[in-house]
Amino acid sequence: MRGPQYFKSWINDWNWGVRIALFLILMSSLVQFGVFAMTQNYLISLLGFQSEDLSFGMQICYVGILGILPIQFRFLRYFETRNYLIVNITAGILLSLACLFIRDVNVFFVVRFLQGIVVCNIAGCMVVLIYSRLKTEHMQAIGSSVFYGSIFSNGVIIGIAAAMVVNSSDWTQVYVYSIIFQLATLVIVLLALKSTSGHKKYPLYQIDWIGFVLLIAAAGSLTYTMVYGSKYYWFEDRRIVISSLAAASGTVCFLFRQYLIRRPLIDLSIFKSRNFVIGLVILAIYYGFKDSINLIYSYTGGVLGWSPYRLMILGLCNVSGIILFMIFSGQLIIRNRHSTKGFLIAGFSIMIIYHLWMYFVFTPDLSFPDLIIPVFLQGASAGLIFVPVVIFILSSAPKHTGTTGIFVAACTRFNATLQSIAGFYNLQLFFNKNYKTGILNRVSFLDFATSERLNSYVQMFSSKGYTTEQATSLAYSSLGRAVDLQAQILGYRAIFLTIAIVLSIVLFLIAVTPSLNKTVLHYSKRMFIWVFHK
Repeated sequence: MRGPQYFKSWINDWNWGVRIALFLILMSSLVQFGVFAMTQNYLISLLGFQSEDLSFGMQICYVGILGILPIQFRFLRYFETRNYLIVNITAGILLSLACLFIRDVNVFFVVRFLQGIVVCNIAGCMVVLIYSRLKTEHMQAIGSSVFYGSIFSNGVIIGIAAAMVVNSSDWTQVYVYSIIFQLATLVIVLLALKSTSGHKKYPLYQIDWIGFVLLIAAAGSLTYTMVYGSKYYWFEDRRIVISSLAAASGTVCFLFRQYLIRRPLIDLSIFKSRNFVIGLVILAIYYGFKDSINLIYSYTGGVLGWSPYRLMILGLCNVSGIILFMIFSGQLIIRNRHSTKGFLIAGFSIMIIYHLWMYFVFTPDLSFPDLIIPVFLQGASAGLIFVPVVIFILSSAPKHTGTTGIFVAACTRFNATLQSIAGFYNLQLFFNKNYKTGILNRVSFLDFATSERLNSYVQMFSSKGYTTEQATSLAYSSLGRAVDLQAQILGYRAIFLTIAIVLSIVLFLIAVTPSLNKTVLHYSKRMFIWVFHK
């Protein structure tokens, strides 16, 4: 049976033209993540946002994605793809315009939530269009590699462009250029896509809007709890108690409603598949630990004072590892019937090497060449792990559950990211406090090394024209900062070592789990067929 025809005749047979068009349209939705990341410092300095506000703003965008994800699958089977894209790209342009005038943090959160909905809607269309250009047996490997590779790399690619704009002009120009880019992709949609694709429409009826509200309420409350919990000392603060109760009760109500209604947003029977649950656990572990790379970016940017452009170049090393090894793993999947276990063992082994490498290399004089190889290895581990795990999860989901597997995998990624935000923050507090206490217990002003360091500070400040009292005061401050820096570095090293130990245990469990020998292409011929031929 012939599937829907989305592209106009002038570009339909021009494969590279279609690929470039799809990539640019996808990036037009993802651009909002990279632009937001590059303007965070200005939001803090000019608008008075706190760091927690920025984290919440980033994650509330994912709440919008999660909320609309199960519903948009219904939209994709009803609305024409071109019209759907036009509406969402236009909405994205309007939201980018709104970002230029935001002065209130609550309005900022609303805009970020709506941006998440727009991003999900456009990305959903891209999934349909990308898979429509692939052979059925190649859908999983190539489609997942292209789609998720673009998602992983968008922050760095867009960030480099944004850094160049910020360094040469006012920060608001970042949004101006992003709007121009979105307008260009709108033109591409109008020129490349047909107004009617010939797909069979399914009516929009009995959409569970109450479930949608319960879902975003629970996810939003959980996000608030995990982001602001450490700041407000967790359950010692009434706001965290209320948000955590709202998250728990909202989740229970949502799941109970999905169990009762005739046409739920998700099919809970999917959790009866043992392999599906195992895949989710592996995905959660991967997402929970991969964010340790943010410690590197935080230290080099915040402590060492590297420029955004230099950080983006470092990020390119990471992205190159992701792309190269996604291509490698994708080609292996296409050409041979490799088991998921082989990819996981290789990927997690490289991830362990990366964490051990960072444990040994993390020093006060950390340089750019020191980080090239470990940052590349982190990307390589992602390229080997992510696509095979996603394919394993989706192929393990029972056929009758439809798109529930995609939604549950997205929820797993969302929860793992929240856990990593709170986990890494509290691990830093724990290790920094312990190491600082230990250093201070060993520091004595009667100690020769301490006295020598203080005297060197005093002489340095005195040589700059400070009085003796001023030089002494500044010397004590400098010594305190040195202690803080040393405690921070030791804390980072402890975190990397801890993760390496935990990942070693995970690697052992993966090696002895027989169900992971399942061939990744076992169910490829029926994957995603519902999107095109139903």
